[in-house]
Amino acid sequence: MKKCFYFLVLLVGLISFSQEKATPNSYFDLNYFGGNIALHNNDLLHLIKGHPEGFIFSWNKETFGDKAWQQRYNYPDYGASFMYQDLKNHELGLSYGIYGHYNFYFFKRNLMFRVAQGLAYNTNPYDKIKNPKNVAIGSHILSSTYFMLNYKKNKLFNCVGFQAGFSLIHYSNANVKAPNTSVNTIAFNVGINYDLNNVTQDYIKDFNTEKFTEPIKYNLAFRTGINQSDVIGSDQFPFYILSAYADKRLSHYSAIQFGTDVFFSNFLKEFVYYRSVAFPEDNLSGDEDHKRVGLFVGHELFINKMSLETQLGYYVYYPFNFETRVYMRIGLKHYFGNKFFGSVGLKSHGARAEAVEFGIGVRL
Repeated sequence: MKKCFYFLVLLVGLISFSQEKATPNSYFDLNYFGGNIALHNNDLLHLIKGHPEGFIFSWNKETFGDKAWQQRYNYPDYGASFMYQDLKNHELGLSYGIYGHYNFYFFKRNLMFRVAQGLAYNTNPYDKIKNPKNVAIGSHILSSTYFMLNYKKNKLFNCVGFQAGFSLIHYSNANVKAPNTSVNTIAFNVGINYDLNNVTQDYIKDFNTEKFTEPIKYNLAFRTGINQSDVIGSDQFPFYILSAYADKRLSHYSAIQFGTDVFFSNFLKEFVYYRSVAFPEDNLSGDEDHKRVGLFVGHELFINKMSLETQLGYYVYYPFNFETRVYMRIGLKHYFGNKFFGSVGLKSHGARAEAVEFGIGVRL
């Protein structure tokens, strides 16, 4: 943590400067955290040597109901975070992350639940010569998610408030580069928040409470990216996914989905050939079809122009036995108008990630 001393001094200066040029209805918070790496895979056992610690510094923008979605979700905050984490193991290194986040409130706004997604930089990923023991992190750039559940009180002492609770921090590159066992930290956090305005504003309560629904809509989506198999040193390949599905909007909040995916995963084509050569007992020819077709059901949670999409699928065409026949997808979508959307998501088989998917689509 000594390495972060100058950064913390910079944060104090930033807070002082922001007080003079205050952004309306915004605040900073600074949280220290410490905890343990979760043993979700026995391959990580030799890497868990200490208690990871770090800090999260965040800027937050309050909402007061100017738009209907803010009122429906009990006036959430949105903002950006910076995280530093020392994983307390030379092989795992240090991590620095940047995130976008939402804060949701419950129990008279005393309980805050934060959802954050971003990118992290790790200082010491796997290297077959310099760092062969790090089977958890295969690349410098990682996808990272953190959740924070805090008891929170604002303005206890003028502009200064207090918060404390628990955090879950996740790092993974989703098999963009092997190895990729991933790292999850379960931590206790404690911190302060600092209001930049110290002005009380009333919440607007005028949104329409009438039931909202839509007829069935039809969606087409194309997703792509790069990934590789779990075989360390294998090549990276592009993949392509075509999806067609119907959705039924049930309310302002949610819709249900049913559809199909067709997967063209080129890494799997190479993996089939590798298994046929390296493991003759598998009785593979090496020419087995690498394509897969799945059927899925899903749910979409709408928040402003964004939505959180979760899907559970089953391969109905599965010529090569890879992982399991059940797959999952969780991702974010952003709508451009009423028809077009962009997306980023994670596809996995249970706790084993297969790919980060970037997509575009249309809702007809």
